[in-house]
Amino acid sequence: MITTHILDTGRGEAATGVTVILEMRQASEWIPIGRGTTDEKGRVTTLTEGRPMAAGTYRLTFDIGSYHRDQGLSPFFPEAKVTFSVRDPEEHYHVPLVISAFGFSTYRGI
Repeated sequence: MITTHILDTGRGEAATGVTVILEMRQASEWIPIGRGTTDEKGRVTTLTEGRPMAAGTYRLTFDIGSYHRDQGLSPFFPEAKVTFSVRDPEEHYHVPLVISAFGFSTYRGI
C-alpha cells in the first residue's frame, strides 16, 4: 500500500483539496495507477486501493500550485514530484509531504 499526507507548515495545518497522482515506471514510461485528493486531514489512502502492488519505481506528483493559488498566494513551485523505490510490495509505504509557499520536503513515514 502507498499512502501520503500533506502538512502546510506555513499555515500550521493539513493541506486539504490537493490532487495527488501516483505513477509507476515501466521501462522509460510513467504509467498512472492512482489518483486522489487530500481529505480534511491532508491524507490520501486510496491510491493503490484494489490494485496489486509490485516492486519497482514509483512517483507521486502533488499539485501544490493550485493549492497555494486557492490560499491567495502566487506559487513558486507548481508541483512537487517525489520518486521512490518499492522493494517489498507487502510493506506499507507512507510518503508524507511538508510544504510552505516557497519550499517542500519529504521523508519515508510509517
